[in-house]
Amino acid sequence: MFDTAIIIKSLPMLLGASVWTVIYSLTSVAIGFCIGTLICAMGLSRSGVGRAVAAFYVSFFRGVPLLVQLLISYYCLPLIGLNVPSSVAAVGTLALCTGAYLAEILRGGFLGIPPGLIEAARMVGLSRAQILTRIEVPLAVRLTLPALVNETTMMVKASSLISVVGVLELTRLAQNIATSTFQPLEIYLTAGAIYFVINGAITFLASLLERSFRVEKAA
Repeated sequence: MFDTAIIIKSLPMLLGASVWTVIYSLTSVAIGFCIGTLICAMGLSRSGVGRAVAAFYVSFFRGVPLLVQLLISYYCLPLIGLNVPSSVAAVGTLALCTGAYLAEILRGGFLGIPPGLIEAARMVGLSRAQILTRIEVPLAVRLTLPALVNETTMMVKASSLISVVGVLELTRLAQNIATSTFQPLEIYLTAGAIYFVINGAITFLASLLERSFRVEKAA
């Protein structure tokens, strides 16, 4: 029989764990965005070595399942003397993985920037770094915002995988509660609803941001 009492009792704990899910996910996306920007720049550079490194990076992290990446980092880092907390290893792996996807997303955005705009920036004396940070990255973000939001929501869902390396977040706590209460259906439905609300909030905030971009463009 469906027990709503266990949901009410467990909800505060699950909400507390969901905060860590959001922190881990958004931290991974923020770091991954920086990595993705660098990899994208390397992939679009004139350097053959840079393009090769970028292509290998993207192929590896998009080709190997995230769960396998997490297990590799969790078990291999201590072998090379890096005894970092499991949460740090997990966030680092998530960031490296999402960086590969964001690099491809941003590449489409960079290729969509009018070449004349870059030439005009060079003519007024802006350096390559200034053009990248002040013009290319902001425009690429605007052009690829829906895809970036989609990747962020995917990362929130993928963060559930870090439970396999002992990181306490929403899924891990839901597993613990379900095991101790023998009420898996109620607990996992509640956890799923919380994930739905988190991703819904991210999508809503992104829609507001996209709307503000349209208003600025119209003005």
